[in-house]
Amino acid sequence: MKTWMAVLGATAVGMAAWAAGHPDSSAWKPLFAADLSDAEFPAGVWSVKDGEMTATEDQCIWTKASFENFTLDLEFKTGEAANSGVVIYCTDVKNWIPNSVEVQILDDFSPKWKDAAPTWRCGGIFGHLAPSKSAVKKPGEWNRMTITARGPMITTVLNGETVSVMDMRKWTSAKTNPDGSEIPPWLSRPFAELATKGRIGLQGKHGGALITFRNVKIRSEP
Repeated sequence: MKTWMAVLGATAVGMAAWAAGHPDSSAWKPLFAADLSDAEFPAGVWSVKDGEMTATEDQCIWTKASFENFTLDLEFKTGEAANSGVVIYCTDVKNWIPNSVEVQILDDFSPKWKDAAPTWRCGGIFGHLAPSKSAVKKPGEWNRMTITARGPMITTVLNGETVSVMDMRKWTSAKTNPDGSEIPPWLSRPFAELATKGRIGLQGKHGGALITFRNVKIRSEP
């Protein structure tokens, strides 16, 4: 069995190798079947047309399987003022907000979010880690996001830019982040206590703003 030190060492090498871009995921396994038969979601909320997934309500779609040590590659397109996310390591889909990690998707251009905290920006870890830069495209344009999760280490690449790198072990408080910024009160569990294996979900139409996904692929790692 590999030690965490070995895994994290290999992770660092792997991250450096593709940090400036995205992997070739063309041969990877789709996260969901084309007919969503292997997904869990409220009936009638999520649908697929011409390879594009979208939702009519603010309800997540979930994998039935749990994942650890994986790379997730996908494309998304925001509507005006969109606020969505990619949820990983979820251990309770009925109460997912404090029991998972959310990689944020946001229309950073919207006046609605001009006063939002930096940790709400697109590509960051919602409520916990601000992205290093705003790399999201304007509403109506397709974006590409790659999330690599190796135990407590999570890296996000957005449109070719590495925008966030997190070591969950540093988040020992449920009230303040390591930099002293406040964590929203509904995120009530420290990341250092969360499991690093869980289900993966996509957040639906939040606040009436459309979100669309396509080419959602995953590769599990040793």
